[in-house]
Amino acid sequence: MPEYIFAYHGGKAPESPEGGAKEMEKWNKWIADLGDQMINPGSPVGMSKTVSIDGVEDHGGANPLMGYSVIKADSMDAVLEIAKTCPFLNMETATIEVAEIMQLT
Repeated sequence: MPEYIFAYHGGKAPESPEGGAKEMEKWNKWIADLGDQMINPGSPVGMSKTVSIDGVEDHGGANPLMGYSVIKADSMDAVLEIAKTCPFLNMETATIEVAEIMQLT
């Protein structure tokens, strides 16, 4: 079964510890509901740097990476339906980039 990476972009941190706890409850339920399909729930990430041939910039660009997950699904269509249920999308400006992880042999 193919594996897919979810790259989380945008979103805002909850404004209070209580809000953060509610979001974590939703996140943990979503992960539990996926069962064996959740290969790696991933983690949030800190501010990134952009590396190019011209050097290093101290920002993640116009839409910096906020975190990632790895999901197993039968097809791109199936995993897109899973992405639509992710609680991350409830945050303002949040998007999820989805790509299949190609297996090199």
